[in-house]
Amino acid sequence: MAESHGGRIGVLLVNLGTPDAPTPRAVRRYLAEFLSDRRVVEIPPLVWQPILRGIILNTRPKRSAHAYAQIWTEAGSPLAAITRAQAEALQARLGDAVLVRRAMRYGNPAIGAELANMTADGCDRILVAPLYPQYSGATTASAMDAVGAALAGLRRQPAIRMLPPYFADPLHIDALQADIARQLAALPFVPEVLLLSFHGMPARTHRLGDPYYRQCLETARLLTQALGGRLRVEIAFQSRFGRGGWLEPATDAVLIGEAGKGTRRLAVAAPGFAADCLETREELAIRGAGQFLAAGGSDFAVLDCINAGEAGMTMLEALVRRELGGWLREHIHS
Repeated sequence: MAESHGGRIGVLLVNLGTPDAPTPRAVRRYLAEFLSDRRVVEIPPLVWQPILRGIILNTRPKRSAHAYAQIWTEAGSPLAAITRAQAEALQARLGDAVLVRRAMRYGNPAIGAELANMTADGCDRILVAPLYPQYSGATTASAMDAVGAALAGLRRQPAIRMLPPYFADPLHIDALQADIARQLAALPFVPEVLLLSFHGMPARTHRLGDPYYRQCLETARLLTQALGGRLRVEIAFQSRFGRGGWLEPATDAVLIGEAGKGTRRLAVAAPGFAADCLETREELAIRGAGQFLAAGGSDFAVLDCINAGEAGMTMLEALVRRELGGWLREHIHS
């Protein structure tokens, strides 16, 4: 039986965000918030904002809305639905001693609003859990910026802890290995290559000391080792934006290049994503499939992220319980 001391304990799961609807208007509102974050776009606002407001927000929302419409579900975007399921499953696992909520860095539910709700519900200690296995200033740090901004508006602040990046944690690697092995075994073909596709970042972020690139490589190394060398594993980075240099190799170039070299059967996994989203369901599963098959491939599959499945939730529960140490006392009765 789990028992807390003092006030209530909260856990806030945080992911990147999603538009409220697959419409140009909703996507424009989402992109305006996302691309105005100085952590995401490090160009001085006096230079960037005219480009964003004058060009990007007048052209990109229609294209992005079309992409979202292809993957939208009755429960909303995959990212919204899965993050909700993760929060509900974690709540069931932790029980009444902990209040679990979810928030998005951009869009709804907002981090500030959820922190205010949790404090109003009696939480005086909150673990913020960014669902980014690998740390980046554009993701993890940005989420904590939003937490700090929200706390600045509270007279009575809760104590805050943050879930560290878990890119090399054995709990994460074991969950990825188990879930990927299960999905590979269920495919109607045997892949020659497993491509691990991570979200891209501008190459300058690595040069400036962001640990994201190194952490992605370490996740890939440990996962490859855990999979036991049963198939060839390659690494790539997706979702390039703009003309600047990005982390390489690029996922689309690798897909086309593999088919050109004679690879006919290929599977893709995205171990940098805690939940399926536009980047996995549309960019990889729809556009990526088209690129690989058009270049000569014959069989292609994108594996699900760990989402709210058994392996992923067992991992998340263990990570959260570890970080709640000293706040959440575990009483084991013999």
